[in-house]
Amino acid sequence: MTRALVLFAHPCEESFSAALKTTVVDTLTKRGWDVDLCDLYAEGFDPVLTAAERRGYLTIPANTGPVQGYVDRLRAADALVMVFPVWNFGFPAILKGFFDRVFLPGVSFTLEAGLVAPALTNIRRMAAVTTYGATRWRAFLAADPPKRVIKRALWFVARPDKCRYLALHDMNRVTDEGRRRYIAAVQREMEHF
Repeated sequence: MTRALVLFAHPCEESFSAALKTTVVDTLTKRGWDVDLCDLYAEGFDPVLTAAERRGYLTIPANTGPVQGYVDRLRAADALVMVFPVWNFGFPAILKGFFDRVFLPGVSFTLEAGLVAPALTNIRRMAAVTTYGATRWRAFLAADPPKRVIKRALWFVARPDKCRYLALHDMNRVTDEGRRRYIAAVQREMEHF
């Protein structure tokens, strides 16, 4: 059975992001996947990297101590699906903090003679499901940092067979029909993920 870790980063359960999360979880579950929903806000994840954590960042395996439960969940997954809004051309702080605190040396990458090598090779499929207030053009002009992190940096540490980035732009003007079409597109993608 394929196991997916679904990282959800939005504080409001009534949000469109929450509807996307439900679509992802329900679709994968109906396909028979074992879904581990990690709702960062609901779980009270602390995104702040402490001074002690930073000082021990390179000390493997002790560096995982403060976030061991999250490390275990990440290591147990065959797929990683991140559901989040793009705010100010970046990740919500809680998701960025997850990357800072959990994607550690020895977990997501190794350092050998100063060179970085992937360590999250258990992740065979990766996807991001996101929304932007900005238009696609404005996101492009801003260099689209979230897409670059997912499609380049996170792809590098996992080397998944499949990496998808699904984005709905211009949320400030999208219609109800546009939102319905996007949910349907996310559902189709998860049906073939």
